[in-house]
Amino acid sequence: MGNYNALQAALWSIAIPGFGQLVNGKYLKGLTLIGLEFLINMKSNLNTIIISSFHGQTIEAINSTNYQWLMFYPCIYLFAIWDACYDAGGKEIPLLFLPFTLSAYTGTIGCIYSNTFTINNIFPGPLWMLLGSALIGFGLGILIRYMVLLNDVNYKSLT
Repeated sequence: MGNYNALQAALWSIAIPGFGQLVNGKYLKGLTLIGLEFLINMKSNLNTIIISSFHGQTIEAINSTNYQWLMFYPCIYLFAIWDACYDAGGKEIPLLFLPFTLSAYTGTIGCIYSNTFTINNIFPGPLWMLLGSALIGFGLGILIRYMVLLNDVNYKSLT
């Protein structure tokens, strides 16, 4: 039962950070995260970045990005998802934080390099660089979590 609730809360937080907290009955935390989402979204020009990126207008996306604000977004976004999942029964999932924290770190790094990084002289831009970096971090977090848990099981079986 707990994992279903954790998944539901995580999916609501993916839609809008803070919605998962509202589902969990954590109203102050949820409203705070929703407020931060709108503030960072507006100050970083995130919606303009998304629209430009989906239309293939990467240079326009780069020029309209306020990097000082966009760098906050991966951390707030991924914290909201983790927190919603954790409060809804994810406490039972060992090392649940690892994929989310590594994803926040790598997403922020991707954001930092998004206006200079190219692949075959093609700029991925702020949106795709942030998303790609965050997904790589999430995958690494899952892998590290798996290795730590596997090592822990192997160690406990020896003693």
